Amino acid sequence: MTAQLYGAIEAGGTKFRCELARGLDQVLLEARIPTTTPGETLAQVRDFFIQASARFGSPAALGIASFGPVDVDTRSPTWGHILPTPKAGWGGTDLVGFVRKEVGCPVAIDTDVNAAARAELEFGAGRGLHSLVYVTVGTGIGGGAVIDGRPIRGLLHPEMGHIRVRRASNDLAFEGICPFHGDCLEGLASGPTIVARWGAPLSALGRDHIGHRIIGDYLGQLVNSIALLIAAERVVFGGGVLEDPGLLDLIRASASALLNGYLPSDRLAPDLRGYLALPGLGTRSGLMGALLLAQEADASARHAKA
Repeated sequence: MTAQLYGAIEAGGTKFRCELARGLDQVLLEARIPTTTPGETLAQVRDFFIQASARFGSPAALGIASFGPVDVDTRSPTWGHILPTPKAGWGGTDLVGFVRKEVGCPVAIDTDVNAAARAELEFGAGRGLHSLVYVTVGTGIGGGAVIDGRPIRGLLHPEMGHIRVRRASNDLAFEGICPFHGDCLEGLASGPTIVARWGAPLSALGRDHIGHRIIGDYLGQLVNSIALLIAAERVVFGGGVLEDPGLLDLIRASASALLNGYLPSDRLAPDLRGYLALPGLGTRSGLMGALLLAQEADASARHAKA
């Protein structure tokens, strides 16, 4: 039996990645679209799926893995809308409504980090485990937590990038750039923050630059919080900032020092080397998660018709 056609959108603060795939593993067509204004970006998303459908057929369903915050409550009148966000101009954008109208298929949506966490738990760095947190450090900072295949949700979804961190003694002057909180984690350690304070990405700074240790310390504080609050079996770090060589080791060192042997060391392994990992799916974690969402949307639509 031929696998269904599924659409996937990974909506990021810098770029939208779109795919048409057969099933979960056969990518037929893909595109990268700069994230500019909602009108410009979504018009290119629409054009991609028009062209893809003309070549291969229309998707049975589509999954969206989006930057947040985003309303993921299907009971809400604003389900599928971007909520107030640091991404200028995008607050209130109806992603689900747009895709339903322009692509014409069932749609499911979740945060990019929740989708990536699900994909990593099932297919990537978390295979064989029951729980995982995926953290992205790029244009923004976000974290998604999945336990037994289900993302944690409550009032909204986790917004780990906006927690407060303890400032380093040599980093008290910088005010932070988050328009909501100033010096929350995202305001201190995201990609644009690093450029704003030091004039270059972390990977372009000299290896002895203090920025490496400061960012490693702040992200280590996040790991400490995740380990103590969620007790996830693994934390996976993705995003452009993690392309900096050696940063993951600095995060491990910071988190290990903060935990100070408090949690079972046999499960964390020496220096957290078994606990913190890079994505097993590389840069495809979010898109794979979006395809999983599409598969679920397709199954739900079929069940509703039965």
